[in-house]
Amino acid sequence: MRISMRFLGAAIAALSITSAVQAQSFPSKPLSFIVPFAAGGPADLVAREVARLMSEDLGKPVVVENQPGGSGVVALNSMNRATPDGHTLLFAASGTVVIHPLLTGKFDEITKQLMPVSLISTSPHVLVVTSKIGVKSVKGLIEYAKANPGKLNFGSAGTGGAAHLGMEMFKSQANIDAVHIPYKGTSQVIADLASGEVQALFSSMPSLKPLIDRGAVVAIGMSGPSAGAEKMGIPEISKAGLAEFGYTTWYGLFAPTGTPQETVNKLNAALKKVLENPALAQKLSPQGLDVRYSTPGALGELVKTEAAAWSKIIKAAAISIK
Repeated sequence: MRISMRFLGAAIAALSITSAVQAQSFPSKPLSFIVPFAAGGPADLVAREVARLMSEDLGKPVVVENQPGGSGVVALNSMNRATPDGHTLLFAASGTVVIHPLLTGKFDEITKQLMPVSLISTSPHVLVVTSKIGVKSVKGLIEYAKANPGKLNFGSAGTGGAAHLGMEMFKSQANIDAVHIPYKGTSQVIADLASGEVQALFSSMPSLKPLIDRGAVVAIGMSGPSAGAEKMGIPEISKAGLAEFGYTTWYGLFAPTGTPQETVNKLNAALKKVLENPALAQKLSPQGLDVRYSTPGALGELVKTEAAAWSKIIKAAAISIK
């Protein structure tokens, strides 16, 4: 027993020394950002800008690997297989690590697989209505819904997405009746919004701005604070009729569980420099994205807080994708 305990103690000490040496030499090779979305979208845009600036700071290439599929499942599986040394990181959206895992009953499992590094950016949704119904404000939409029960259709890019849950939150707080019309993507729902087939929609600013600019749809509120929206004169919904309303989508960086804390701290420090670069904010602001740095602990708390809030919405609306 004494020999076994001595061997175990030596093994633990050796493992600790190895981890410390790895952390001190980090990074020792190129890094990878696993992005659970196709190339060309908002997540890809942000990931590539951050990767470019981060590679300059760390002195090693940071490569973006797009791994779409399964609402983030493909990317999460890659992270589960990754060596926990800080060289493979998940560039996740809130839907990837909070909403979809809640809907599939795998939230606890996924959070145990990941270590928070830092928040990257936030992107509130814009609430738009078709110009066909003559609504110009949040209060006007609520009045329209109450005057036309059962006739207000909310579109979304799919059941269980942040836009769908945001709509359920809006319905509940405004005490209105509205029908959810799920689509298989953003492009079709936007086309039907412009034609008046659906009357309202929550979505990202980049996908809607062309329609807003030409007057096909009217932007009446933002789901959270946005510097770019303020310049456009679009109010927060919480300040335009629903005081308790608010949510935002976000991107954050995560490492595999087991990554040395010193390595996580180095990654966080590098991200802080990147996110404080004014050029990054200038690049992302026109896309409706606001740069947001955080400590690892703050990102972890954000995940927990949002999980609690969205769980209530999911349960109340009886949403399931299992």
